[in-house]
Amino acid sequence: PYQPAERRYEVTRAILEEFARHEGLELGIVTKSNLVLRDIDLLQEIGRKNDISVHVTITTLNVDLARILEPRAPRPDLRMEAVRRLNQVGIDAGVSCSPAIPEITDSPRDLEALVRATAEAGGKHIFANPLFLKPCSAAVFMPFLEQEFPQLAENYRSRYQDHAFLPKSYHQRISKLMASLRRKYGIGSDYGRERGAAKPRAEECRQLALF
Repeated sequence: PYQPAERRYEVTRAILEEFARHEGLELGIVTKSNLVLRDIDLLQEIGRKNDISVHVTITTLNVDLARILEPRAPRPDLRMEAVRRLNQVGIDAGVSCSPAIPEITDSPRDLEALVRATAEAGGKHIFANPLFLKPCSAAVFMPFLEQEFPQLAENYRSRYQDHAFLPKSYHQRISKLMASLRRKYGIGSDYGRERGAAKPRAEECRQLALF
């Protein structure tokens, strides 16, 4: 949600208004936009009767790099401020570092900076999923890589030529690093599923009226 057109059409807000009428739901919002702050009132209302969390996508804190990777997204610091403000008003929010892009955003130093900033913002969770490239995605990403990071193009071709996903060993390395960093900075879990709070009881399912 929270595409640029959302400012005008408020489709996401209308959906949240519907969720606010129900209870016992488990909801997650993933967004790259700090426009989510516009709907704090609805998120709080939903949170009183449901289990809701917000995952703000931030792949790097480097503003210049972010402009290259995500030219239409708000600056990383604005997105991290959204994480801070959401948590300040009692809405569980954290960071999705997805995708972690090999040799561009996946260095231990960069990931630690991101985890540290998340902890300082009061983030409840942070997780990182490595980049995967299915053929349709590779058709767009590889020309971009050749233009912006030509020194990496050959390596990426060899890594992704026959596989959409990176080797298991790479996933394990990122997972182990993120787990270590979460422990270091006191972030309890990756997806916020170990918060310990009792979930609201789900409302009884019923057939909706056609007319």
